[in-house]
Amino acid sequence: MKQFISTLGFILFIGIISVSAQCCSGNTETTKKQTSCCDQTDSKSTVEAYYFHATRRCATCQAVEKVSEEAIKELFGNKVKFTSVNREKDENKDLTDKYQVHGQTLLIVKGDKVENLTNYAFMNARSHPEKLKAKIKETIDAM
Repeated sequence: MKQFISTLGFILFIGIISVSAQCCSGNTETTKKQTSCCDQTDSKSTVEAYYFHATRRCATCQAVEKVSEEAIKELFGNKVKFTSVNREKDENKDLTDKYQVHGQTLLIVKGDKVENLTNYAFMNARSHPEKLKAKIKETIDAM
């Protein structure tokens, strides 16, 4: 029985890897619409950044917002819009539903293309803000 479960787990793992490899060499971008991640056509030409947060925030949450907003303003000026969104307010429900946000989230968006930098942002905003700024630049430049 253990061998069967191990074999089944291995087959599942290989399946996930092969599906990821078929989509732009493992690019894990998320999109609102279920389109191919290799699709480079965007209906919207502007890049936007959204930081979704709760009303009560810890020091790391505040650092993610501060570093992200600074990076975007320093590197891109008015070419990229940064928006801080309190996901707990009713007036922001449409936006949180659109991007399926349920927690603190940092998204870079261009048209239907959405890059989620949340994990990277929370790992680096306080201890290595320059790494987060570089990742934001790299992500936006790629769009």
